Amino acid sequence: QMQLVESGGGLVQAGGSLRLSCAASGRTARSYAMGWFRQAAGKEREFVAAISWSASSTYYSDSVKGRFTISRDNAKNTVYLQIHTAEPEDTAVYYCAAAVTTARGMSEMGIDYWGRGTQVTVSS
Repeated sequence: QMQLVESGGGLVQAGGSLRLSCAASGRTARSYAMGWFRQAAGKEREFVAAISWSASSTYYSDSVKGRFTISRDNAKNTVYLQIHTAEPEDTAVYYCAAAVTTARGMSEMGIDYWGRGTQVTVSS
């Protein structure tokens, strides 16, 4: 079993930045592709970004490409999501996810472990 705990969420103004962290425990995340999903109020959960186990490949949804950066530190068993330029549409609960399959094309169906989420609110 793997436990994922997100942190770093909060309130940020539009145009501001925020860094989310996801700490894995119980099982090393080193061999897992890691990703972030988000769910806004009244909407379905959607893919945000993913990173391969070696960090050699990253993938982003069109809505965050160029504004978000996903990274990982396998020595610390931690994955990060840097929000460089927040927009009100980014307001959502952000979930960390781990998948034993590839990061490319990551979807909810292929997730092995989920975190409980952290709230990000972007004010206009």
